Amino acid sequence: MAKILIAEDEHAINTLIKKNLTLVGHSCVCVFDGEAVFDALEAHSFDLILLDIMMPKMDGFQVLEALIERIPVIFLTARSAIDDRVKGLRLGADDYIVKPFDMLELQARIETVLRRFNKADTTFTLADVKIDMAGQQVFKGESFVELSPKEFLLIETFVKNRNIALSRDKLLEMVWGYDFYGDTRTVDVHVHSLRKKLGWEHMIKTVYKTGYRLEVAKHED
Repeated sequence: MAKILIAEDEHAINTLIKKNLTLVGHSCVCVFDGEAVFDALEAHSFDLILLDIMMPKMDGFQVLEALIERIPVIFLTARSAIDDRVKGLRLGADDYIVKPFDMLELQARIETVLRRFNKADTTFTLADVKIDMAGQQVFKGESFVELSPKEFLLIETFVKNRNIALSRDKLLEMVWGYDFYGDTRTVDVHVHSLRKKLGWEHMIKTVYKTGYRLEVAKHED
């Protein structure tokens, strides 16, 4: 997974982002002002920077202008004006997300940017199951597992959001799309099929009155 620098001066938001990104396997370093970004860059190598605009000492625009090495940057900001978005993108930001935001949306944006820079994981292994994201293939031991396109999208969604409870409605939206007219029983049927095919009866947990969660211990990432 990726090494991510979170530059956000609001401690509660910074901590929440770190907690959620750590859950899905990323490694995070937190700083709370613009100057501290450069201290962190001297001490660590990062795959991505989440950069708030309104920070003390140096704002996000100033930080981005001063960056020497090319590191993917996603702006996090309460400033939703088009002029601010245009300025950020023209300075070289790779994406721009306005507060308040959904953590699943942030994770999806991060995944997209990492993939653009060839920094996203292309394989995932849990127990005896190996998932090839790029090739859209799944193997259990040495055996190829035949999955339908929706089953693969579902397991890919679980993997990218591992250790996070996903509601049935959210899974319908993420896998089947906004215009799907079926009901949440579709999710249950596909989850049952995945559990059986992959032997993940104890990995894909049912979250009472909510949905499901792929439970992954850190050492298995």
